[in-house]
Amino acid sequence: MNNTINKKKYVSIPEMAKMLGISRIAVYKKVKNDKIKATKIGRNFAIPIKYISNILGKELGVKDKSEIDEAVKKTVKEYGEVLKLLGNK
Repeated sequence: MNNTINKKKYVSIPEMAKMLGISRIAVYKKVKNDKIKATKIGRNFAIPIKYISNILGKELGVKDKSEIDEAVKKTVKEYGEVLKLLGNK
């Protein structure tokens, strides 16, 4: 984490979205589904800094890596030609 984040106690939903590389709506849905812990401050949600390392630094287990490998293999098998065409553009 950078120095700016270390000095803050909370991160906003847009800031978290930028860190994760996903939309604000996706972060909001994760907050609503309790996948990201957040505190409601007024009308807005704030994500405590202490949870960010859990969100960003989550290690993948053997099972997770295996599932990802299988998904990649399946995608390449089914869409290999399309992926090659897209890569040439």
